[in-house]
Amino acid sequence: MSAPLSVIDHTAAGELEIRWPGEPPVRVPHARLRAACPCSTCRAARLRGRIDSAPAQVQLVLIEAQGYGVQLGFSDGHERGIYPWVYLRELAQLL
Repeated sequence: MSAPLSVIDHTAAGELEIRWPGEPPVRVPHARLRAACPCSTCRAARLRGRIDSAPAQVQLVLIEAQGYGVQLGFSDGHERGIYPWVYLRELAQLL
């Protein structure tokens, strides 16, 4: 999957806006992104049945392109997850 046209943080609204070619923009809440972190630690916890919800006030503090996706860092100090573009699209479709 190719990269989106743009990834824009709307901190005041607590959302990340993603625009893919030929599609309307989608906004994913920061808390949803944090709760769905794809890092190995968070994924292992979800596989063991531990479903953590992120605090509603969690904010993005880092957005760093990684070629096949984007690394996101959060105000709770967690910044280990790299969100592949296909994973971000799947999260956006679940909203």
